[in-house]
Amino acid sequence: MVTQVKDVMGVVAIAVHRQATCTELMATMRRFKVNAVAVIDSGGRPVGMVSEDDLLSKETGTSYGEPLFEGRRRRQEPEKTAGLTAQEIMTSPALTVSGETPIREAARLMRDHRIKQLPVVDPTSGKITGTVHQVDLLKVFNRRAPDILADVAAAIARLHLDTRTLTITVDDGAVRVGGRLARRSQIAQLTEAGRRIKGVVDLQVDVTCGHDDQVETRSLRA
Repeated sequence: MVTQVKDVMGVVAIAVHRQATCTELMATMRRFKVNAVAVIDSGGRPVGMVSEDDLLSKETGTSYGEPLFEGRRRRQEPEKTAGLTAQEIMTSPALTVSGETPIREAARLMRDHRIKQLPVVDPTSGKITGTVHQVDLLKVFNRRAPDILADVAAAIARLHLDTRTLTITVDDGAVRVGGRLARRSQIAQLTEAGRRIKGVVDLQVDVTCGHDDQVETRSLRA
């Protein structure tokens, strides 16, 4: 089980419409204390991003700082620096993730493109559903291994599993549980409990089982 964006994201979709003015853009950034906002179309789908760099470039008429989406950002053009709306000054297309995106992938995108937040979209409709921030990811990645280990052990105890038959290792947020469980259905219980533990970015349960009670359940349903 891998920790996904939906496990850490904020449910507030920080976005403006295409016709938002520079004043409205700056007000939105101040309100939510962010350095970029998504630009959405009439259907709520992200079509671009406007960053503080974009606004500064517009005001100075020159490129400012590092490019927002390196390798993707459009060349600075006179009409862009003269733009009055989000549509005219945005960087497009918008870089997005879905709720099912692993947080390690979201972190890689932020690092590679030097950004601190990403719009989260519904994979079916493409509509924006929230925003994931760099700080959301750091809260997960920064937990100490002994603290994660203690929480995993506590979760195992709450499930009334025999800790004497299990081994637990934690490496950079990746948890591995090995050993033996009494019943196969306990794997799903342990996986679900581990996913809720703060700091667990990946969980692998590699165990043998004394009794496959899931086979019996499937047989009864058939």
